Amino acid sequence: MTQVTEAFDMTVQHTGDSSAVLAVAGDVDLHTAPILRDRALAVVEEGAAHVVLDMAQVGFVDSTGLSALITLMQAAHGAGGSLRLAEVPDRLSRMISITGISQLMPVHATVADALAGQATDGQPDRTGGRTGVPD
Repeated sequence: MTQVTEAFDMTVQHTGDSSAVLAVAGDVDLHTAPILRDRALAVVEEGAAHVVLDMAQVGFVDSTGLSALITLMQAAHGAGGSLRLAEVPDRLSRMISITGISQLMPVHATVADALAGQATDGQPDRTGGRTGVPD
């Protein structure tokens, strides 16, 4: 019996000089996670250091998908940017929470909320630190 992976697609919408929204559709698993990782890393390398992943059309994310997101997060941070997730499936939201990476990879209810949060990345917060920037 052959297992069929749901079709995977990703579209990119640049929302500013250094930001982009990547809309992901389909499952992010062993077969599709490398595609997501490679395409998203190319977007960061082309200058969009602030990335929002719109996960509204994602049905399933396994551990290889989470690993791809962590790689993308590290690349975005390395480029002086950020990775934010929007409309995340419940299972992925739980994985992010359990692993403790939600501080570095914030989850938002909508793309608009994620973009609004991006606007504060790197700005001084009230405690004198910087929001959205890992120490």
